[in-house]
Amino acid sequence: MMLNCPRCGQSIQQSAIACPRCRTPLKAHGHPGIVLHRATGAESLCKSCLYDADDTCNYPQRPDARECTMYHDVTIPIVSTPQRYETSPGVWIRRNAGWIALVMLIILSFGLALSRR
Repeated sequence: MMLNCPRCGQSIQQSAIACPRCRTPLKAHGHPGIVLHRATGAESLCKSCLYDADDTCNYPQRPDARECTMYHDVTIPIVSTPQRYETSPGVWIRRNAGWIALVMLIILSFGLALSRR
């Protein structure tokens, strides 16, 4: 069974995790190791899922899915926390220690080569 991308309308395979044309993530398909959410009552998960509400879900069992890996409760907002990066010189030195050692080795090699002349 072929499905259509919710954004561009391109035909996509049922097992696709992103649209091959517009790269829209298709949120219903997860990966091994991701929590599988299961409906506890008589209603399907889709009734309260954010991805069903914004029409970006392409799960084949939609709108009657009883279990889904990408379920997100519509009443809980998705909040992304910005990452804070340290900008101190010590952090830069630790991140680039290998390159610094290589440059120092090259400088030392040139110094020794010039001193032997």
